[in-house]
Amino acid sequence: MDVVTVTADAEEFTCNAYLITGATPTLVDAGTMPGVASVVADHVDELDRVVLTHQHADHVGELDAVLDAFDADLYASDDHPRRTHELADGDTLAMGDESFDVVYTPGHADDHVSFVSEHTLFSGDVIVYNDGAFDDGSFGRTDMAGQSRERLVESLETLLERLPDSVTAMYAGHGDAFHAADESVRDVIARALSRAARYEPKYQD
Repeated sequence: MDVVTVTADAEEFTCNAYLITGATPTLVDAGTMPGVASVVADHVDELDRVVLTHQHADHVGELDAVLDAFDADLYASDDHPRRTHELADGDTLAMGDESFDVVYTPGHADDHVSFVSEHTLFSGDVIVYNDGAFDDGSFGRTDMAGQSRERLVESLETLLERLPDSVTAMYAGHGDAFHAADESVRDVIARALSRAARYEPKYQD
C-alpha cells in the first residue's frame, strides 16, 4: 500500500497526516500544516474521504481546507459539523486498496479510534514507535483533562487482541512509521503496553 506523509515538511507542531492512494484515496487525519490540501493534490486528483483517529487540535487544524478543496466525505467517531459518516467499533472501512476494521481505543482521547487491516495499522496517538519519551514503543500522553492511563492500557490490550499477526506496518500520529524487520508490530505494542501499565510519569504525567 502506498502511504504518503503529507505533513513531512511541516515546520510547526502537527500530527502525521497520511494520504493513502489506491482505489479509495483517503487522508488519515488532516494535521495543522498550512498547505496540506496542496500536498494531497500533488499526489491525487480526487480524495474520496478524510478519516479521523480523533479530534485533538493537531489532527484537525487543516480539516476544513482539505474538505473544501476535495469535497471529500468525513468519517469520525465523535460529532463534527461536517461529519458525513459515524465511525463505531467493529465497523469496516475501505482505505486505499485495503479493508480496515475500526477499533475503539480511548485513553488519550475519548473519541479515539484506530484502523487495522491484514497488513497495516493506523494507530493515531494511542501508540507510537518513537516520540522522544521512548524510542521503540511508546503511547499517547494521559496527563491532560479528559485523558485516562487506565483506559489507554485497556486500549493497547484490545489492539493486541484484535491485531492480525500479518500486520507489518504501523503508521502513528507522531514519530516515525514502523515497518517490521527484526521485530513485529505486535512486539512494539506489547513493549508500549508494558511501559504504560507501570503507570510511571510520561511528560510529567
